[in-house]
Amino acid sequence: MKRKAMLWKNLEDNKVLCELCAHQCKIPEDGFGFCGMRQNLKGELYTYAYGRVIANHVDPIEKKPFYHFLPGTHAYSIATIGCNFHCSFCQNWTISQISARDGDVGGAKLLPDQIVDEALRNNCKSISYTYTEPTIFFEYAHETSRLAKEKGLYNTFVTNGFMTEKAIKEISPYLDAANVDLKFFSEESYQKVCKGKLQPVLDSIVNMKKEGIWVEVTTLIIPGENDSEKEIRDIARFIAGVGKEIPWHISRFHPDYKYTKADFTPIAALEKALSIGKEEGLKYIYIGNIYTTEETVCPGCGSVLIERSGFKISPPKGFSGGKCTSCGTIIEGVWE
Repeated sequence: MKRKAMLWKNLEDNKVLCELCAHQCKIPEDGFGFCGMRQNLKGELYTYAYGRVIANHVDPIEKKPFYHFLPGTHAYSIATIGCNFHCSFCQNWTISQISARDGDVGGAKLLPDQIVDEALRNNCKSISYTYTEPTIFFEYAHETSRLAKEKGLYNTFVTNGFMTEKAIKEISPYLDAANVDLKFFSEESYQKVCKGKLQPVLDSIVNMKKEGIWVEVTTLIIPGENDSEKEIRDIARFIAGVGKEIPWHISRFHPDYKYTKADFTPIAALEKALSIGKEEGLKYIYIGNIYTTEETVCPGCGSVLIERSGFKISPPKGFSGGKCTSCGTIIEGVWE
């Protein structure tokens, strides 16, 4: 469904500057941006990522993953096609790596008010814009999240973080949480593997936190790509510099899409990353994609407060009102 886009301005010769993501494409008339979902038509920018979902499911919030945001609840999760990265290891490449430029917007019609209704009908506490990059369907997410807020629902992004500060400011009144993929700590790797850049992602994490959005960070540990001690330490040190309370999800890689030269991440590499994160002062570190118990532990006294097995959690114990009942330490997050 075509709709006039947000966040752009006119340039000379009927070109437009897209100010939504950090590519900041200068798009000639009839041309598309890097994402293939935004087109310049007669000097005005339009998006095709509106009103049609390629995926919609009711998910545990832990699947996103969010571990310090409304644990034990469900999120109505939606996506359109398209992305502003071309990650060679993308697990959702069948929907993220197609675009309107290819001639097919895909999906089923589902308008923002219908999404909100579906979320409420399915007893979800939040709507998650996920699976593909929510920046690409920004107008769709913006309108949906605004309506969701009016109905008492929360909103979350699962994002690569490659967006402008303008976009963050625009969505911040309605966006409650974001899990940001911090894939590498190398400009070269971002360019080679994702066709993106590192610095805008770092800036987004900082800017989201400034806007009061609850932030969690995920890093997929890829053998031979970003698993050196230096790179892991640089990532952990950066996150801790923004906020030691930011949960860091260390995720196990498996070969997918075009990136098949690496094997599954060894468990020892994940445990090493966890150890480095602790050394850098991060309070909450979780290892994902290994199907084991993951615990939220009080950084004050070491009490186990929340236990997770897969996407299921046990009733919290020794934890109430965002505090450890044993020692009174505040456990940062959004709990109700």
